Amino acid sequence: MYMTSDTARPGGILYPLRRAEAWLDARGKWAWIATLVLAFIFVWPVGLALLAYMIWGRKMFSRSCGQRRHATDHSWGRHAMRAGQPTGNRAFDDYKAQALRRLEEEQEAFEAFLQRLRTSKDKSEFDSFMDERAKATAAQDAAEVKPETGARPGEY
Repeated sequence: MYMTSDTARPGGILYPLRRAEAWLDARGKWAWIATLVLAFIFVWPVGLALLAYMIWGRKMFSRSCGQRRHATDHSWGRHAMRAGQPTGNRAFDDYKAQALRRLEEEQEAFEAFLQRLRTSKDKSEFDSFMDERAKATAAQDAAEVKPETGARPGEY
């Protein structure tokens, strides 16, 4: 029996759980899903715990559970890191550089537009608040200055 850095030492409490995890990882995402369904059917608290482990352990949302991507894999992730590197085709590299520069300029212009839009919205909201406040203050001042109609001057 061999040990990897992911497994605990034999005899520990976590060792059987780590072995089960490695076994499920070796069989892929469908093994995890089947185990989860069976756990919910037969012992629902264990199914709930397994679901929590899959969500917080990133098992449910990873690309594949146990099949790690190798350097020879032709997935998008490997090519995405090479997006900024030249391809060797000079015309395409020039076109790509111009397109990226144009997209960056459009993004900056759009962000500036959004900032102006937010500023104008904030200004209009502030102006409307100040108008409402001025109206409320004017109404309150008018109510305070109004003389009483029943009293004569000099009477108490």
